[in-house]
Amino acid sequence: MATIPTPTGRLLRTPGGVDLVLTRTFPLPVEEMWAAVTEPARTALWFGPWEGDGGAGTTVRVRMVFEEGESWTELRVEACEAPHRLAVSADDEAGSWNLELRLSGTSDTGGTELQLVQHRDTEAGLGDIGPGWEYYLDMLGASLDGTPRPVFEDYYPAQKAYFEGLTAQ
Repeated sequence: MATIPTPTGRLLRTPGGVDLVLTRTFPLPVEEMWAAVTEPARTALWFGPWEGDGGAGTTVRVRMVFEEGESWTELRVEACEAPHRLAVSADDEAGSWNLELRLSGTSDTGGTELQLVQHRDTEAGLGDIGPGWEYYLDMLGASLDGTPRPVFEDYYPAQKAYFEGLTAQ
């Protein structure tokens, strides 16, 4: 039987709704983490490759290679502040997505804390969304340390109840 990964997401109330926040700490400097989350060959290892001219105000296409159908989706780059903040948004058949990656150095280890934030109007659907972000962040970790990729079925539906039970603070 597979070990169910421990969910880490938390929910914060905002003036516009709620933020789903997931945090990971990696033993790499901020610049190296920035490359892992922005360079197409590196994102291909954990999220999907992208094409286009990345930068604030542009639109890139991302191939969702770890999703059923491996479809391409367009992401608008809302902010690109190397090496600390990347914000993107998208509208697709699954809804509207407003995502932000925040990277900050950790003084105690020389590593990087990464926060993935999904800005949402409502708490609805967290049970379906949260486990996916946990999976993708663990995919990022596996791509960095060379460990085997996690299995999505270990996250969903196992973590669904955790995320459905979150309430904004």
